[in-house]
Amino acid sequence: MTIVVPNVPAGAVREHSPATTDSARSSDVVDEKESKRFVPPKTTQSSLKHHDVDRTVSPKRWKTFLKAFKHIRDLTPDEINDFMTSYEIYSLDWANEDEMMAAFGPNYQQRVGDCLRAYYSVLNHLCSLGDVEKMYIPPLMDKKASVLDNQLLNEEDIAREIGLRPGMKALDLGCGRGRVAAHMTSFSGAQIHGLNIDSNQIAQAVEFNKSVGLDNEFVVHDQNDLPLPFANAAFDAFYEIQALSLCKDPSLLFKEIYRVLKPGSKFLLMDWVSLPAYDPENAHHANLMRRVKPLIGAVGTPTPASFEKALKDAGFTVLKSDNPSIDGLQAPLIDKVDIYFRSLRRIIHGLVKVHALPRHFKTLFDRLCLDGQAFVEMDNMRLITTTYRIVAQKPIA
Repeated sequence: MTIVVPNVPAGAVREHSPATTDSARSSDVVDEKESKRFVPPKTTQSSLKHHDVDRTVSPKRWKTFLKAFKHIRDLTPDEINDFMTSYEIYSLDWANEDEMMAAFGPNYQQRVGDCLRAYYSVLNHLCSLGDVEKMYIPPLMDKKASVLDNQLLNEEDIAREIGLRPGMKALDLGCGRGRVAAHMTSFSGAQIHGLNIDSNQIAQAVEFNKSVGLDNEFVVHDQNDLPLPFANAAFDAFYEIQALSLCKDPSLLFKEIYRVLKPGSKFLLMDWVSLPAYDPENAHHANLMRRVKPLIGAVGTPTPASFEKALKDAGFTVLKSDNPSIDGLQAPLIDKVDIYFRSLRRIIHGLVKVHALPRHFKTLFDRLCLDGQAFVEMDNMRLITTTYRIVAQKPIA
């Protein structure tokens, strides 16, 4: 099937949502009911400066905090131990298979998958006590905006980049709790299909999206377990936000994504990379890297060039390769998140000391807050970023 890709604006979006775009794929047929839910925008790009973002499906922060707090309070000793043990994988790298096999045996991929499930089943609740329920620190889109608003601005920018609009289906790899998917649908009208390794997060994604009246779909699946559980040419677009740090072989994964996308579809990754300034032979650089990889949950160590090559080898055409952060830095937002969680940790310590909270709160928060300033330093030194963006396209057949 040949899909024609005209240069048309993604004009059918919710009122009060910025909606300009360079190009967008148009579906052959747009469901009439869906299109009636959206109206032409009344804002312009200048609205971004005033944080005019779509908060229609943003969850209530206090409710999220309380729910996460109760979940953490009720963790079992085994769940806590599995979470703490899971950090062992971050001292290794997918690129060094000999070390992986020496540590975990020939079935090391299964062991890494088990660690990741244990890690994220707890981490998603810890992050939900702050502004990173979506488990990513966004690019700095607006210096005056909060972390949450920078996330929303980033997601709306992604929707424009890949041309999301009503009637389209997009794949969200590493969808977490489905909050990004909900915002994408609210903003663009597209239906999102999310994939994630953690059944706990998928259950929350399903519950949340249903609660806000969206018919997005979610599936539990490890991105390293190929093929992906989708038919050929099932999707009109693809995006992922900081999920490829868990990917064993981006080249194989990108070939699978190529298979499940329709011709002409856009692909966008926003992920962690080491940058040219990083020198693995520099002792200080290497020490910072050892400290930061567990913090951001990185098993591999990709570069912009390695991602671009993997995309081209899979058949994609790379359209854009850059860092959308203002001045190319996330550090101001990383610092905000780090300061918040370190402040919360001090309160946790006090409550544990007077036996108002279980002792495992201190254990978990001490681990969570470790090395945040190393992350800030690496970003300021331009050694790494977790917001490198590559936009690619599957050629029209």
